Amino acid sequence: MPVIVVANPKGGVGKSTLSTNIAGCLAAAGHAVMLGDVDRQQSARQWLALRPPNLPAIRSWEVSADDVVRPPKGTSHIVLDTPAGLHGKRLDAVMKIADRLLIPLQPSLFDIQATHRFVQELRAHRRGAEVKLGLVGMRVREHTRANEQLHSYLATLPVPVVGWLRDTQNYVQLAAHGLTLWDVAPSRVERDLEQWAALQNWIQA
Repeated sequence: MPVIVVANPKGGVGKSTLSTNIAGCLAAAGHAVMLGDVDRQQSARQWLALRPPNLPAIRSWEVSADDVVRPPKGTSHIVLDTPAGLHGKRLDAVMKIADRLLIPLQPSLFDIQATHRFVQELRAHRRGAEVKLGLVGMRVREHTRANEQLHSYLATLPVPVVGWLRDTQNYVQLAAHGLTLWDVAPSRVERDLEQWAALQNWIQA
């Protein structure tokens, strides 16, 4: 049972956006998905409360921020959203169950600095060699200097970039109704689905 963790020590980088859409992608593929949230803001849990019942089911996983335990039986995939400032015992608890860990970041100096330190911490962790790491560029605007700098920086990290997601209101508008890219007509989000192709392969490989 794959456990996919979405984490970054900095807040506001798009962790919940990434987590909910990963869950939606897996659910649309027919998997029995649970979405856990150890963030105090409980963004993912609030999103689940908005999700229409006629859509592919995503179950909520009640987890404590200080006591991450194995999920209940009957689940094929776990997606876990995490809080800003993840470190110490909380990081240990998450790493204990993680199979894959995605690190979203935006094209800003502060995100880059926080991510650099976080990658170092993850690689030094006792399970660092066992957990598969991946980076995702979030809210990327093509043909901007910030985007070019982000590409250049990520090329220096010993972690693969598995996706680049553009800056679009689609995510915001869908999230407001408990939806993901896979819950609406493909023609409406065609460009975004194209950007998710490589990320999907990494998640399900």
